[in-house]
Amino acid sequence: MTKIFAVPRGTSDILPDAVPLWEEIESKARKICKSYGYKEIRTPVYEDINLFKRSLGQTSDVVNKQLLELASSREDEGYALRPEGTAAVVRSYIENSLDGKESLSKLFYLGPMFRGERPQKGRLRQFHQVGVEAIGPNSTSPLLDAEMMALAMQLLKELGVRDPKLRINSLGSKEDKATISTWLREEFAKHKNELCDECQARFERNVFRVLDCKKEGCRQLVVSLVKNLPLSAESQHYFNLVQSSLNSIGIVFEVSPHLVRGLDYYTHTVFEITAEGLGSQDAVGAGGRYNGLVHELGGSEKVDYGAIGFALGLERIILARSPGLSLPVGINAFVIAMKDEYQPQGFLLLQQLRNAGISAGMSFSGGSMKSQMGKADKAQARFALILGEDEMKTQMVAVKDMQLGTQESVTIKEIINFLKTKIES
Repeated sequence: MTKIFAVPRGTSDILPDAVPLWEEIESKARKICKSYGYKEIRTPVYEDINLFKRSLGQTSDVVNKQLLELASSREDEGYALRPEGTAAVVRSYIENSLDGKESLSKLFYLGPMFRGERPQKGRLRQFHQVGVEAIGPNSTSPLLDAEMMALAMQLLKELGVRDPKLRINSLGSKEDKATISTWLREEFAKHKNELCDECQARFERNVFRVLDCKKEGCRQLVVSLVKNLPLSAESQHYFNLVQSSLNSIGIVFEVSPHLVRGLDYYTHTVFEITAEGLGSQDAVGAGGRYNGLVHELGGSEKVDYGAIGFALGLERIILARSPGLSLPVGINAFVIAMKDEYQPQGFLLLQQLRNAGISAGMSFSGGSMKSQMGKADKAQARFALILGEDEMKTQMVAVKDMQLGTQESVTIKEIINFLKTKIES
């Protein structure tokens, strides 16, 4: 018996009926990002594995559990499929000396990411993101933080996500994070036995990970112990300015002292956006500042870089979209040749329509009027263009509106203008 191959675990096919929705989401995302002055960048789907180990942190779950390494025949090479987009964008920013070309690089990307995690609803091994990054010397204005979150919220709302909710926090500077780490260790050390086995290991490796645990016992302990993170006066002032900037433009948010994000490169502002319809894993996007990452990956030590970004999951956006939102997936016209000898004329008309930018199809196998109309209906055609005996004699086309059920005759010379007017109205 011939083996039937299945799609790899943790991946999914995007079938033709779903593609128009993906195209619409990607098109809107590009349009909105460009309206904020961001330009698209495309990086490889795999990178040097050490890029991710260095940027994401050796103690992060992504590096320890989820990084998908690629086999190589050379011992001096080591690659991994990208688990997220920020590290690759920063690598490209440094390698291509973008800081010498513009004071602030505002970049966005769309594409697949890969993590070897346990598949579940809205969480796949191959998933897709729209990500946005702003990187540049001295780019540490709280207004940029507010712009980044405003862009993320606008993207989600215009892509149809129901009632997205923004949560924000501050991890402070690199020095603050060291202070916070010590403070968290002291607090959790008194209750270490109450932590789950995984969090007890996290306590030893990176205590910030405990705040990210989703298990109920750990969540309750975190809520009871962590009311606010101890920030320096300077970091608290910066965070206050971020909040006032969000308030000034009408962005609703909640300050969440337990929000830390799971990657090591974050400093100062971090944020997460949740939505309904995603189950317990309700985050549809997240981001934050990573001012030190450019230096960490080889940027000039003489320059004080600022950087902030976010990523939104496209699969999660689709799951969280308001019910009833759908897109037309059909074509504008379906050419029907009533006799086999009319097929060449039908094919010529078909190509003329396509050359004019009108999506069109036809049945190359011919068939009865009923069967061809059935195919036009299945193709979700807006109009059926019928070439019968009378039409061939008079150089006309019978145009049936498949939505209204009406029919009228149009000359072949005028058919393109006629259809364009109907389609655009």
